Amino acid sequence: MTDRTPRALALPSPAGPAPHRRLLLSAGLGLAAAALLRPARAAGSIRIGYQKYGSLVLLKGRGTLEAALQPLGTTVSWSEFPSGPPLMEALNAGAVDFGSAGEAPPIFAQAASAELRYVGTEPPAPRGEAILVPKDSPIRSLADLRGKTIALNKGSNVHYLLVRALGQGGIPYDAVKLAFLAPADANAAFVRGSVDAWAIWDPFLAAAERSTGARVLADGKGVDGTGIAPNRQFYLSRRGFTDSSPEVVSAVLKAIGEVDAWAAGHAESVAAELAPTVGIPAPVLSVALGRLSYGVAPLDATVIADQQKVADAFHTLGLLPKPIRIADAVWTPPERRAEALGANR
Repeated sequence: MTDRTPRALALPSPAGPAPHRRLLLSAGLGLAAAALLRPARAAGSIRIGYQKYGSLVLLKGRGTLEAALQPLGTTVSWSEFPSGPPLMEALNAGAVDFGSAGEAPPIFAQAASAELRYVGTEPPAPRGEAILVPKDSPIRSLADLRGKTIALNKGSNVHYLLVRALGQGGIPYDAVKLAFLAPADANAAFVRGSVDAWAIWDPFLAAAERSTGARVLADGKGVDGTGIAPNRQFYLSRRGFTDSSPEVVSAVLKAIGEVDAWAAGHAESVAAELAPTVGIPAPVLSVALGRLSYGVAPLDATVIADQQKVADAFHTLGLLPKPIRIADAVWTPPERRAEALGANR
């Protein structure tokens, strides 16, 4: 396979793993090793991985899931993760049973393990991720990114946004330099001027716009508004857990749906509730929340097809070791299976 890895900062030596192996393994090896040292999941429990922003952190803060799972004799434990890739690594390693991530992290997780299961999704939020440039940057179009250094979190949802944006700008993937940095480090590099652009998601996107006056070069809607990246949020689990505890998974999704329904009509309250946890002022969070979409649902044919496009794009670039089929990892709740059987009788 031809190595089409773009020039990147602090990449391993050529003798190190192949590009797709680096994407699959590098970010989460520490978490995977740590998972082996953790006690196994207790009977009647669910371990949820969450990030600082989104419906799961609201669900944790409100405490409604614990009450919803009590009739099932199930307790909840929560673990915080800085982004989707390490959360997916922990899911594959058996350290958590349920979590959420954007479009790209599950792709690499599925390529690494057949355990991954998509159990739900939220509507697209294309304006919730973007490529930023400094306010006084000479970069005015996507074509101007050629040869420039772009910061992003490796294997995250914005990785796909960048791939599509470069394509829209007529720039080969290997014609830019990539600085693979976590959001906090990327923000520092962006403020210092060590990178020319930054691909990032909300609420870090809204915070950077407010604090630095950064300009959005392109978001998920694309420069022409036709859409280049849906920016969906997925809820994910492990095959072992969905097989053994399908009723718990369904109950968690129902609880997420309920908190989503509340959040959709109480933006100011959500911003105030999240601000202390996220460490971003409520007015800035309100901007981010205005670009968010709510309403958890099963994956339908459109969602599966869109996610397949993400997987195919990464495979074409040589970032996945083999093609994957998203439909193979989609979980069907027992109640929907029963409905389907009834309809076919």
